Amino acid sequence: MNSIKKQARVAGLLYLLASIPAPFSLIYVPNTFIVKGDATATVNHIRNSETLFRLGITAELFGFIMFIFVVLALYHLFKGVSEKHALAMAILLLISFPIWFVNVLNDIAALILVSGASFLSVFDKRQLDALAYLFVRLHGQGYVVALIFSGLWLFPFGILVIRSGFIPRVLGYLLFIAGFGYLASSVTFLLLPAYGPIVDQIATKLTICELPIILWLLIWGAKDQLVDQLHPDPVIA
Repeated sequence: MNSIKKQARVAGLLYLLASIPAPFSLIYVPNTFIVKGDATATVNHIRNSETLFRLGITAELFGFIMFIFVVLALYHLFKGVSEKHALAMAILLLISFPIWFVNVLNDIAALILVSGASFLSVFDKRQLDALAYLFVRLHGQGYVVALIFSGLWLFPFGILVIRSGFIPRVLGYLLFIAGFGYLASSVTFLLLPAYGPIVDQIATKLTICELPIILWLLIWGAKDQLVDQLHPDPVIA
């Protein structure tokens, strides 16, 4: 029988590995390449640093693939606490994966447009720059949409932590705060884009509240007890 402590540490390790690429691929790379309102400058940055741009795509894909294993590990860890909430947590996160993976195609499309391939000769340079810029910006909008589910899954996750008895309850409440931060940022960018940057400055600070659960699972794991001691929610006919 595997102990809860061991399962928690495995989940924490996977969670950390999945989260490490995010600041690079989702923050540093876009901020390095995108010049808002200037398609030519943005495309020139991509042409001059194509390797860095490709590294951003690779890191993004790595993080999303790792999160698939995070979902499985967390579901296995918490299904004995409440299978209903564990399933809700897993489904909400899994729904975001198709959005994340398809969204990466926008950056790949931008790379094709700046590649100078012969079949693109029917377009002039200004048109190609505008199209490449459009796909790069679409990648950013896809990120905003996927962020909604990045926030929603933290609420059932937080409930599971609070009810678990083997992880400090305060970490569950911090997950609620982080989830609210993700939702506030994404919804504002979608509904009131003019206020998006302002809200995002505050919301980004709230999302840091997700970090403690990662570190706790990785370093301390959980109160050691046998899996068999946990019982799933009773089935209601």
